Amino acid sequence: MSGAFRLFAALSAAEVLGMIGISAFAALLPTFSAEWRLTNTEAGWNSGIYYAGYVVAVPVLTSLTDRVDARRIYLASTAVGGVASLGFALFADGFWSALLWRTLAGIGLAGTYMPGLKALTDRVAGPSLTRGLGFYTGGFSIGLSLSFLVAGAIDAWLGWRWAFGAAAIGSALALVIAAWALRPVAPELPAAARPHLLDFRPVLRNRAAMGFAVAYGAHCWELFGLRSWIVAFLAFALARAGGGEATLSATVVAMLSSLVGLPASLFGNELCLRHGRKRVLIWAMLVSAAVACAIGFAGALSYGAAAALMIFYGALIMVDSASLTAGTVGAAAAGQRGATMAVHSSIGFLGAFGGPIVFGVVLDLAGGTDSVVGWGLAFASLGIAVALGPLVLWRLG
Repeated sequence: MSGAFRLFAALSAAEVLGMIGISAFAALLPTFSAEWRLTNTEAGWNSGIYYAGYVVAVPVLTSLTDRVDARRIYLASTAVGGVASLGFALFADGFWSALLWRTLAGIGLAGTYMPGLKALTDRVAGPSLTRGLGFYTGGFSIGLSLSFLVAGAIDAWLGWRWAFGAAAIGSALALVIAAWALRPVAPELPAAARPHLLDFRPVLRNRAAMGFAVAYGAHCWELFGLRSWIVAFLAFALARAGGGEATLSATVVAMLSSLVGLPASLFGNELCLRHGRKRVLIWAMLVSAAVACAIGFAGALSYGAAAALMIFYGALIMVDSASLTAGTVGAAAAGQRGATMAVHSSIGFLGAFGGPIVFGVVLDLAGGTDSVVGWGLAFASLGIAVALGPLVLWRLG
């Protein structure tokens, strides 16, 4: 087993364990909506605020990796994520307290996901890097999937507070693995004078990198809109079909919908290597946009049909994910990779912040959670957003 493979495997495992809490709120959204009497808009805010915390912190934390070893940022932020999960488990009791702990959890993710990717690019070079990045970004899907499954199972067994307690344990294990796997290295020196920490003008002038980054924002709007609301949508589909016991629970379907994203992401990256990144990404995003505009109306079908379509959509939505990130990394200038990844991630998770909130607003305005039309239009809001990605790639990518 090569050293590069061991490093990618170890950090991907740490990534998955550290993300056990990322989908817990979405997985248990029907429980929180009933227990805390949340409107759909409030539920959307509690879903999206996680990514707002991410966006606030990621420019600083990821840019710092151009100056200090990304390992230090990663380890400290993993600890922050664990504290946030534990705080939610012990103290969350309504909209505002949940908002606080979700924000802190998003800050923890900001210092692990992209800084973890930067830690890998600082330690691995050559042909294995692009495929390795595909596995690492695909690990995001595994983390999201496991989070749905763990939250649903532990909530049914011990209650939702224990589900978030399990997320804190996952962060502790991730901290141990990352500390063992990542050996300290010196940051890459820039060819020219290093700009100010938050001076992103050189990155903003990089048209190719910005094309991929803005398209990634459209992708994240759609992706996290789906992942924030999929369990609630499936609960609606089950109730409309007459209730009863489903063969696969909503949280298991959500887990599968996320899990199929890993092979889909790797497949999309291979297509880009064979047929050209820009061409493949444009077509993938256009198809995903078309499906998003129709799939919300599947709530009128049987629960089994709605669940199957959600799993299919979960795969389709991830075809472009790893390739967009790899495109930004490949377009980054020497000595500016951390800053470029900070911009990429900030734009992406601004989309992740906005998607769930706009989805909830549309759902409230279009009839609420008991309306097929409301769900259809809410999902269409995701399709409209992701359709902007191909336009940006065509102009800038």
